[in-house]
Amino acid sequence: MNADFLDECVAVLSRTPETLNALLRGLPAGWTEATEGPGTWSPYVVLGHLIHCEKTDWMPRAMIILEHGPTRPFDPLDREAQLKQPQERLLSELLDEFADLRRTNLDKLRELELKPSQLTLMGTHPALGPVTLRQLLATWTAHDMAHLVQVSRVMARRLKPEVGPWADYLSVMK
Repeated sequence: MNADFLDECVAVLSRTPETLNALLRGLPAGWTEATEGPGTWSPYVVLGHLIHCEKTDWMPRAMIILEHGPTRPFDPLDREAQLKQPQERLLSELLDEFADLRRTNLDKLRELELKPSQLTLMGTHPALGPVTLRQLLATWTAHDMAHLVQVSRVMARRLKPEVGPWADYLSVMK
């Protein structure tokens, strides 16, 4: 059961960089810089967020759980750190960096050779309180899926004015 859980998470997590690469690489900036309005994220910004999370969230927090358990709370995560960075890097550079970071993190995860009992180990989230390693890994996977949906939605809604009356048939436009 737990090996299946880990395998299923890794199956999704390993595909996210490929999916974003296929969806975004080489597109005109109009697609990758589109937003849903003020205060919303473009695909470019989402990619910056995913990179930040690869560096500061998932594996660092997994290691805190494994090394310290609930006695050392996770470091707070600045979910908008990417907005404080200059937005001058090429999208292709971000895609490459994300793929490299994800590959490294999944290699580290595999090297841990987690036992089923370790998935129940507890950590302490600074806002949510007690969490398990299993919940962290499930959230990492769901987080990827949520941002893939977000990127697709932002891109689709860019065409809302041109879609015209068909918007009524496309749930993504609502």
